[in-house]
Amino acid sequence: MKVAFIGLGVMGYPMAGHLQKAGHEVCVFNRSQAKADKWQAEFSGTSAKTPALAAKDCEIVFCCVGNDDDLRQVVLGENGILAGMPKGSILVDHTTASAEVAVELAGIAASQEQYFLDAPVSGGQAGAENGVLTVMVGGDETIFNKAEPVMAAFARFSQLMGPVGSGQLAKMVNQICFVNTVQGLAEGLNFAQKAGLNIDKLLDTIGKGAAGSWQMDNRGKTMCAREFDFGFAVDWVRKDLAIAFAEAEKLGADLTVTKQLDGYYKEIQENGGNRWDTSSLISRFKK
Repeated sequence: MKVAFIGLGVMGYPMAGHLQKAGHEVCVFNRSQAKADKWQAEFSGTSAKTPALAAKDCEIVFCCVGNDDDLRQVVLGENGILAGMPKGSILVDHTTASAEVAVELAGIAASQEQYFLDAPVSGGQAGAENGVLTVMVGGDETIFNKAEPVMAAFARFSQLMGPVGSGQLAKMVNQICFVNTVQGLAEGLNFAQKAGLNIDKLLDTIGKGAAGSWQMDNRGKTMCAREFDFGFAVDWVRKDLAIAFAEAEKLGADLTVTKQLDGYYKEIQENGGNRWDTSSLISRFKK
């Protein structure tokens, strides 16, 4: 299939690569041309000078950028994705953004006889590189069924959550849950280190019980070693949480503890840990 991928960050770069390796004809766009040139050299795809040119003649266009404003910038306007996409084609947005912008862009696409799916992902940089992301999707079921086999190039599981915007709402829940899990793990491991427990034996044991989690399996040992270079940065989780807080305000949902954790991440930023990954919550504790 002829597809495009817009945005070659830590997630988009490998995701676009998996599409090319799966046999699709991929054209990429990135605001930094050097990154697009590097991708093209590595995966033998093509690149374009604008999102509209990348989207030309494509059946599906994938997008993964930073936030709502970035998304509008690459989707709208004479050089945007929708200007280049043919009628009947599908825009699949993997950006973690607001549910509002998803509904907005879906409406604009529909007015031009195009389709839109909001499809934020979970699994981090490692999940993108290994092609095992989880995708939460909002949109029409028929359109999802057309896009899902193509997304399978970089996703081990995709689920239609409901109408447009539902994917973004599900991603908010994901972010709320995982930061609370990380804090619990940070407190427990700090306790274990101060108690002099063997961390390897501890993780191997409690990881098989009710305390087990993806975070424990993948970040437990690195947290204890104070290694925080594993992709999803503090700056980005705070952006995601801000979206969740705005939605919670409208829903009347209580996120008291999550707001406290956001404050902890703010402390880490203020101490220079902007680019540390989210497991850096343990850095607040002295060894």
